[in-house]
Amino acid sequence: MLEFIQGEILEATPAYVVMQNNGLGYFINISVNTYSDVSGKKEGVLYIHEIVREDAYMLYGFARKNEREIFRSLISVSGVGANTACMMLSSLSPAEIKTAIVQEQVNTLKAVKGIGAKSAQRIIVDLKDKLEKEPGEGEIISTSDNTSREEALSALVTLGFSKKQVEKVLDTLTSQEPDLNVESLVKKALKKL
Repeated sequence: MLEFIQGEILEATPAYVVMQNNGLGYFINISVNTYSDVSGKKEGVLYIHEIVREDAYMLYGFARKNEREIFRSLISVSGVGANTACMMLSSLSPAEIKTAIVQEQVNTLKAVKGIGAKSAQRIIVDLKDKLEKEPGEGEIISTSDNTSREEALSALVTLGFSKKQVEKVLDTLTSQEPDLNVESLVKKALKKL
């Protein structure tokens, strides 16, 4: 199973890229979000999701791991295929999709071509609990530096603290001092937990 492909970007369109690595050219399906990250670059790294079927071997590439995780969650829903999930990620950012699912915004999901009311409701029912529980990138946070907060949250949850408890402490810290780096956030949070 491929985790990522790093190489020279020979061709990039909003639907796919052709990436060369060690003399092999890979045709990789992408979303518009990923296209905006790789457009104009000569080299890059794409995180890969492989789909192997009897009649096809397809690669889907993502500029960020959180986008790939949302894609994998979407295709786990009955009736949502890889092309539909890619269309969703082309229409909405991973954070917007996660927010729409967690907050049960059926109309936001229905606005995506190919997603009807029943599909949107099925996506919400199947993924809401899963996405609420998982820490990670793509969360909507009102601080200026989401990455530091997310990394601190991930580190503290890995250490065994409850996500909700950690989130409360981090929200307090980031509202008081929005410019804290990850290490400072973790140190100060550990004193309050």
